[in-house]
Amino acid sequence: MHTLTKIVTLAAIILIISISGCTTTDTDPEPIPDIIENDKQNTFTVSTSAFENNGEIPSRYTCDGDNVNPELIPGILSEDTESLVLIVDDPDAPRGTFTHWIVWNIEPGSVIRENTIPGVQGLNDFKTTDYAGPCPPSGTHRYFFRIYALNTMIDIESGSTRTTLEQAMQDHIIAEAELMGTYSRE
Repeated sequence: MHTLTKIVTLAAIILIISISGCTTTDTDPEPIPDIIENDKQNTFTVSTSAFENNGEIPSRYTCDGDNVNPELIPGILSEDTESLVLIVDDPDAPRGTFTHWIVWNIEPGSVIRENTIPGVQGLNDFKTTDYAGPCPPSGTHRYFFRIYALNTMIDIESGSTRTTLEQAMQDHIIAEAELMGTYSRE
């Protein structure tokens, strides 16, 4: 619906300009904002061969298996991208969103390989800096793998908290992508 509203607004602007009898002059006209393209620039895709988006995460990537990160493949990024940030969390944890892994200063255009450290790691809610896979106390939980494209490198210490990372990212996010998987334990 949001995109439809933008298209209707853009069409109305074009109609008003054509009805008002505006003609071109020797000077360049002020460009109409590219409303539709802005939506495309604010998102990109992320995928993995390990599981489908909204699908079940194999136990290999959880505390019940090898507890290694799955391969993540970012889609096409803006040329302005200087670095990537990865945040993996569980919003269904009993005490609120639980952070499983944070990594920053990941090289744009690179695939995050399985069982690797692709950048600088921060402190997760297990109080470690390593990947800590899904490990719900019971039931089915959702796990979000979010990648943010930034127009800068992040200058904070290894082992910093998610809050510190998010503050450093503020005003530098140019696009983001999300992949969600589920995992269940009895």
